[in-house]
Amino acid sequence: MLVLLPPSEGKAAGGSGAPLDLGSLSLPGLTAARAEVLDELVTLCQGEEEKAREVLGLSEGLRGEIGKNAGLRTAPARPAAEIYTGVLYDALGPASLDPAARARAERQLLVFSGLWGAVRIGDRIPSYRCSMGVRLPGAGPLGAYWRRSMAETLPEAAAGGLVLDLRSSAYAAAWKPKGEVAERTATVRVLHARMVDGVEKRSVVSHFNKATKGRLVRDLLTSGTEPAGPAELVDALRQLGHTVEAQAPTRPGRAWNLDVVVTELH
Repeated sequence: MLVLLPPSEGKAAGGSGAPLDLGSLSLPGLTAARAEVLDELVTLCQGEEEKAREVLGLSEGLRGEIGKNAGLRTAPARPAAEIYTGVLYDALGPASLDPAARARAERQLLVFSGLWGAVRIGDRIPSYRCSMGVRLPGAGPLGAYWRRSMAETLPEAAAGGLVLDLRSSAYAAAWKPKGEVAERTATVRVLHARMVDGVEKRSVVSHFNKATKGRLVRDLLTSGTEPAGPAELVDALRQLGHTVEAQAPTRPGRAWNLDVVVTELH
């Protein structure tokens, strides 16, 4: 099973350790593309600050992120599981996983990134700021930039197993499973169900969507369940207590769509 996650926009800062070693990251087929984006981002942030802020879409309060990016080559690197923070990762809780679940997480989780393309949670990276929605002057829109490298690298990473796609739309733009890989892919959205005047109403949730996805992944990791495909995933999630409604594809080469329905937001 391969689980595709979005990053967090905010990252943990500080810490100590050796700087980034691009050659040590997982998915070596992305190394050349990573080096190109890293070089351009560092150069941008070492130049005119106002231009860098505009390109990166940073508010005045996030101006300090420019200096962080300027020093990426020498900044201390830490496992990605310690860098990514926020609602999804708080609910997932990588630091509190038992050793067996942590080993599964390091093997199965793949975090998409505007800067790195995608990394595993054990990969050592520095704290950075560069979303997939950024358009760099040279590389252009990062979602489009990563598509070629991803198309060559990700099918191999997916091997022959289930792909559980929990990415937001901006990060999904970097790689769309195709063909037989798509047929063993399941995308997930979270719906909030509530009763209004005796009638059930459903709505897509945003903030709590992340927390639900984090808990869903944690449940799979801690249970040791490794579904072989989308249908088996639906069964596994239901056995773990989740309410899941599945829409199987009606045409070849399409992904399954799963709705996880929640009645409480937390």
